[in-house]
Order: sequence, then structure tokens, then C-alpha cells
Amino acid sequence: MGIQITPSILNADLAHLADEVARIPGADWVHVDVMDNHFVPNLTLGLPVVASLARVAEQPLDAHLMIADPDRWAPAYAEAGCGSVTFHVEAAGAPVRLAREIRGLGARASMALKPATPIEPYEDLLPELDTLLIMTVEPGFGGQKFLDLCLPKIRRARELMRRHGVETWLQVDGGVSLETIERCADAGADVFVAGSAVYAADDPDAMVAELRARAEAASA
Repeated sequence: MGIQITPSILNADLAHLADEVARIPGADWVHVDVMDNHFVPNLTLGLPVVASLARVAEQPLDAHLMIADPDRWAPAYAEAGCGSVTFHVEAAGAPVRLAREIRGLGARASMALKPATPIEPYEDLLPELDTLLIMTVEPGFGGQKFLDLCLPKIRRARELMRRHGVETWLQVDGGVSLETIERCADAGADVFVAGSAVYAADDPDAMVAELRARAEAASA
């Protein structure tokens, strides 16, 4: 598995989602931020919209659930057709059971960590996960400044993955741009969520290609 670029539609024109997704044919995934105004102080898309988008998007959907009680709600996003479903460990009551349920429904199971949440307490969960998402901003809003303090955690996470011999993808989300993606790739990330950097560009798909090129050069 090489570098993957996953544009977030949080910064797209939400009134024309299908058209906005069509502007990024070179992307590997489409990242969908689901927020409930409880776990994070923002409210975005819900299950009906995500299910509709899954039916028309060319790429698989990467659903990032910034919600309370993911144990209850996350499986429905797998059933709705998302290729990957991410829950926050800070909100999950039974993360291992939830990861296995998501996998059992045919989706990739992903666990997210807020910037201040350490990876080490969850080291033994890595074999249960298809993806580990390290937030590089506080979850809830797009367009935030990248937090360099998260880079050591990305390196530690990659080292733990090597130690355990797992093929878990290491995703970063928050402030990813042409100025920051190389640092993330050098630290060990291989999946990159970029929202405002992509959709603020004149040509979003060209930006996807440029982000990929920079990450590939840094990881090499």
C-alpha cells in the first residue's frame, strides 16, 4: 500500500456534494466528517446524506465519526456502504468489540485519537484495527493550523506498528497541506486527509496529485 490522499468534503460546497466529489477523481478515498454537536462543538452530515453519497461516489467513503456513542451508531455507516468507518477511542465504550463489528460488516475499522490522547495505552489494539487516525488538530472544525506537537506521536505509532508486525494504515487529519504533508510522511503516516488545501485550490484534483507527490518524495 502506497501513499493515499483522502480529501475531506467538510470544506466543499455541501449543497452540491456529488459534483464536488466528481472534482477529485484522482483521490483514493472521500473523507466524510460526521459531527453531532456533542462529542465536538459542531454539527455536520448524518447517516442519510452519507448513505446517499455512498451510492453515487466513484471512490469509497471514509467516514470519520466525531460523535458520542459510536458503539451504537458506527455499524450503521458500514451498513450504509462506507468503505472505512472511524470511531474515536475517547467516545467508545468497547473499542475492540466495535472494531470487530465494523470489520464483520465489510468495512475497514479505524480508531481515531485526539491530539492529547497518547497511543501507548492502545498498543494492544493495533492488530484489531485496519487504520489508526491521529488527529493533528482538535476535532470539530476545518481550516485549523497543523499541530507539530503531534509529529512525535506519529513516529511512535509507526514504531509500534513495526514492533507488532501489523499492516495497519496510519492516517493523519488536520491542517494537512503542501507545507505540512512532508513532515507527516517523514514521521511515518501513509494516509492523508486534506480539506481546505484541496477545496480551496483552483484545481482540486491537481492539488491531490501535488500532495501525493510531496508525500511520496518524503516517505521515500
